[in-house]
Order: sequence, then C-alpha cells, then structure tokens
Amino acid sequence: MQRRTLLSASLGLGALAGLSGASDDWLHSGPASTGAMEGLRLHSGSGLAFGTTVTIKILHTDDLTAQTAIAAALQQVHHIDTLMSLHQESSQVFQLNQHGSLARPHDHLLQVLTFTQQLSMLTRGAFDITVQPLWQAFSRASAQGTLPTPAEMAAAKALVNWQRIDIASAQVRFGTPGMAITLNGVAQGYAVDLATAALLEHGVQHALLNTGEFGAIGSKAHNQAWQLGIGHPRHADALAATLKMDGRKVATSGDYETYFSPDFVHHHIFDPVSGDSPLELASVTVLAPTGILADGLSTAFMVMGSDKALALSAKIHDVDLMLIDKNGEIRTSANFPALAL
Repeated sequence: MQRRTLLSASLGLGALAGLSGASDDWLHSGPASTGAMEGLRLHSGSGLAFGTTVTIKILHTDDLTAQTAIAAALQQVHHIDTLMSLHQESSQVFQLNQHGSLARPHDHLLQVLTFTQQLSMLTRGAFDITVQPLWQAFSRASAQGTLPTPAEMAAAKALVNWQRIDIASAQVRFGTPGMAITLNGVAQGYAVDLATAALLEHGVQHALLNTGEFGAIGSKAHNQAWQLGIGHPRHADALAATLKMDGRKVATSGDYETYFSPDFVHHHIFDPVSGDSPLELASVTVLAPTGILADGLSTAFMVMGSDKALALSAKIHDVDLMLIDKNGEIRTSANFPALAL
C-alpha cells in the first residue's frame, strides 16, 4: 500500500473525535421551504471562522433536529478556529509561535500536527507549516509597499524546516528560536471533516458544507448531486468550471487569494526551497476522502507544479485534482469528475 493511501485511511471520519460545546451566539440558522425531495426541508446556518463566513445547508424532515445538527457542526468549526488561529492570542498556535513551545497541546492540535509531518514527508517538503516567517517577511514589506530584500528572505528561509518541530503529547517545541507555524493550509479542511462527522452523528443524510473548503453528504434533490463552482483564478466573478460533489471533500488553493504583487508572482503560498512563491500554477483544486487531506494537498501541489502533482495524485487512492496554470491552461487527473462551464 502506498504511504499516501495509508495517510488517507488513517484520517477517515471515524477517527475524528467530538469537541466540547462552544458558545452559539456567533452562529445563525433557520429553515426554508424546498421541493428538493418529498418531506425534506432546506435548513441553513452560518458563522464566522477562519476570517470568512462558514455555511452549512442540510435537508431534513424535522426542524429542531436540523437546527441542532447545524449548531453542533458550526461549534466544531468554531472550536478549531479558536485552537489554530494565527491571530487570536488565546489560540494554541498563537501561543506556540509566541513562546516557541506549548505544554499539553490539545488532542486536535496533536492530530493535525502529526498529519502535517506525514504530508511533509510524502511531498518531500513541498508542504511545510514552518513557512510562517516567510509570510511575516512579505507582510512587513507589503505594508511598506515593497518586497522583502534578499537578506530578509534569507533570514526568514533559515527558520523554515518542518523537521525541526518536536511533537509529543506533553509538549510541542520548536528546534530553532524564531520559528513559527501556520495551519492555514489544513485547519479549514480539518474543520469540514469534524463538521461532517457532527452532522452524520445527528442523522443528517443530505448536506453541503463550506468552511473555506467543501464537503457534501447525499444529494440536493432526487438524482441530482450537490454542485460546486470552481472560481476562475483571474476573473473574480467568473467560474472556471463546476463539478458534481461525489462524497469527497474539495479544496482549492490559488495565487489570487492573498498576493503581494499585482502580477500574482508573489503570494501567500511559499516554496520552502526558494523562499518565494511557486511560479507555474494559478490554482489547484483537489478532491480527497477527507478535508484535511484535500486542503493540505492543494497547497502542496501548488508548490510541486503540474507534473509532480499529477504523478503523486495517481499513486493515492481516491485523490483527483484540477490544475490551472498562469496561462489559463487546465489539466486534470484521469478520474476527476466531468467539468461543465
């Protein structure tokens, strides 16, 4: 069995534990009529997490059960945001970056950090959560209307090495002073896995989830799958394609999400080897059995480029991808669902 297949299997929804409750004053939900399937009504809920609006839509016969399920799913998302935020001072990632070590990390943080180590090994370092010093260098320079100097980039790159993180249940510790991590490449995917598990625990059979990454259960109507639009990397109001959700999670990474130069050459995804952004691709969309895997791979594949990404995805069970390069050319893996504009 390929290492990637093992990684997929080890992160199935059955392995995701429940979370403690959180305050519900940050979320909103309610029913709406729909003729999608007999006896089912459309219910939706939303909340703020990961700097965006998280939305969940479900079809269910019972209003109270539906709203309880949505609230439970949104609470899962909110909890992961509070654990892994870069900016909330109470988050464990913030504390780790601030002090260089963290005692008694939460189980979810341990699971995600362990996953990132496996993904870094699998992608030969293309995925690396310790690129945060590069982000900080580019952000500081951007605030001054410029780019980092070669010396500033070299100093930041010297702090990037996923192998210098010691991970244990008693403590997580950086091996080099000044290191910092970002889990923005996996946290939203992990959250959609937990939210999906919460809905399933409440008996939900049909749902569409958006935590910044996407998941779906069942269908939105008889013989009609949930559909997802893939944004065009150069036209904010246009779609590159639409695809039918087939039960897998979907994640997209792109050079357009946060960028430091108007030509999209310098953006929020960093190649740990060069210390700058990869040059070939404008966006990558990945379908995978779990959200955390789809999320992490979409970042890794941006760094790896088309040929290496397609070669690796072919070795992993149930993983497919769509690549759009900076010239607008689209390539897909062999089993990527049929696209429609």
